[in-house]
Amino acid sequence: MCSPIRAISTKFRNRTSAPSSFKSSTAIRNMSSSTGVPSTTAPAPKIDVKASEAGNLGIENMHFNTASGVELSRGQQVIVGSVLDLFAGRPSLKKLQLWTDDATFADPITKAVGRKQYEPQWYGLQTAFSKIERLSQNVTSAGNPITMDLKTRYTIKGIGKEQTIESVVNIYTDAAGEKIVKVEDKWNGELPEGPFAKAFRNLNAVTVPLIVSVPKNDAEDAKRGN
Repeated sequence: MCSPIRAISTKFRNRTSAPSSFKSSTAIRNMSSSTGVPSTTAPAPKIDVKASEAGNLGIENMHFNTASGVELSRGQQVIVGSVLDLFAGRPSLKKLQLWTDDATFADPITKAVGRKQYEPQWYGLQTAFSKIERLSQNVTSAGNPITMDLKTRYTIKGIGKEQTIESVVNIYTDAAGEKIVKVEDKWNGELPEGPFAKAFRNLNAVTVPLIVSVPKNDAEDAKRGN
């Protein structure tokens, strides 16, 4: 996920800079799978989330790819569909009820712990970006974590600058497989370490909730189009 606070701050930078394209061959803000690539000799199978389950949560991304030999349970399908919605800038209170209150979201510039920190990160995408396009996606593991490769293009509001990010996303669930306890969004398949990276990520997690509001109820959520 492209951090909303990063995108918002970009508006105040030099607008003459060329659009960024973060490819898997570079080491600058890119994400490439470290879990292997499915065979290219046959198309990856499609998984359909059951409408009866997805509909109750308002899940929109009901179609996604899996690598050869990977089979998701019904519950895993719902979880993956909900996470894809979040990365597409389509959060809702119902979808986020699939997360535990003390769950964690981490990417290279954010570590949000607890509902008060991770919910604004997802709602912030609507604030920062005018368009979010999923370019490709493939679930490569049905274990715990569920692992998928994801490529997304973001268009920043106001300046129209595009940023393409490739990542490896790990989705950890509780023992019952019903709730999300952690999501890692690894750019270039990695998360940064060290005291400086940790301090910056913690600052981002605290700053975003100060500028991004989360709906108080389903009615307010619906007014936002979620």
